[in-house]
Amino acid sequence: MGDLIPCGPQAAAALRRALLVWFHCHRRDLPWRRTRDPYAVWLSEIMLQQTRVETVIDYYTRFLERFPTVESLAAAHEDEILKLWEGLGYYSRALNLHKTARVIAERFKGVFPSTVEELRQLPGIGRYTAGAIASIAFGVKAPVLDGNVKRVLARLFAIEERIDQASTLHRLWELADRLVSPRSPGNFNQALMELGARICLPKNPACAECPVRMFCEARERGIQDRIPAKRPAPKVPHCHVVAAAIRKNGRYLLGKRPPGGMLGGLWEFPGGKVEPGETHEEALVREIREELGIEIRVLGHAASVDHAYSHLTVTLHLYLCEHIGGRPRTLYHSALKWVSRKQFGRYSFPAANLKFFEVLK
Repeated sequence: MGDLIPCGPQAAAALRRALLVWFHCHRRDLPWRRTRDPYAVWLSEIMLQQTRVETVIDYYTRFLERFPTVESLAAAHEDEILKLWEGLGYYSRALNLHKTARVIAERFKGVFPSTVEELRQLPGIGRYTAGAIASIAFGVKAPVLDGNVKRVLARLFAIEERIDQASTLHRLWELADRLVSPRSPGNFNQALMELGARICLPKNPACAECPVRMFCEARERGIQDRIPAKRPAPKVPHCHVVAAAIRKNGRYLLGKRPPGGMLGGLWEFPGGKVEPGETHEEALVREIREELGIEIRVLGHAASVDHAYSHLTVTLHLYLCEHIGGRPRTLYHSALKWVSRKQFGRYSFPAANLKFFEVLK
């Protein structure tokens, strides 16, 4: 197919028709596809970022039941939002949801802006998300470019350059913009994403089932298995982290992580990274002194868990500890609380911390 210009408008129109017919017949019945409410579309798009569809469905349903309107979300307490989000990961998304809901409730009087330009001014909404909301909810002829769409376009046009290069991304955005359907942009964008999720797979694409295979230059040249090209993944670093279950009068000391950083707004057992040359006990005593300004005695090891984040893996070690001096202060955390084991369920924790609850029984 080469480029959209030499192939002509007729071929582009034929590709759109084939993809839309396939999508109409084969699309998954997902809850966010049953509405064009911009609030629901926005919520689904934020939740679907770097997260599997199967994981999102239950979270999406619970979130809409608890916060059916943007105003109800804007009025909610941050802790309640993070608790509903618990386990979904990338918690900055939840905090940006809250910020955006407040902006829409206050500045836009509860009415979602409909243009890509206005949407991109909102917290947590980039070019892709703005295009998705504008096209699906408002019928705006706006392109989208997520991981699935990048792969589909790279194969359709046999783009062999790395797709993480700025020049390639620029070309992909241009192609997506030229190709998006002027009459049904929302369905067309969803069809592209659906094609990448179900047919044009990263490995072993199901080319025989593809509704636009006759337009695919990579398939014609037999190079679909090596497109798209990416930079080799860097080695993911690993670190050891210690955490303190400090118990006093039947309660444990929890700290709320500061906003803006990794896992911001979540509650945790205080602690930190083990530095080279330190024992776990030495690291824990140092971290608690730096974060809380108190002295502890390490009583014993409770449990260890491995956990993977997007940019590193950690082994988190929990130790039972005794508070022996000083008054806890918020030197690092935004808040501190003494909480009984039965009250843990009221607070939102990082996934790795959740694994310790059974041990502390």
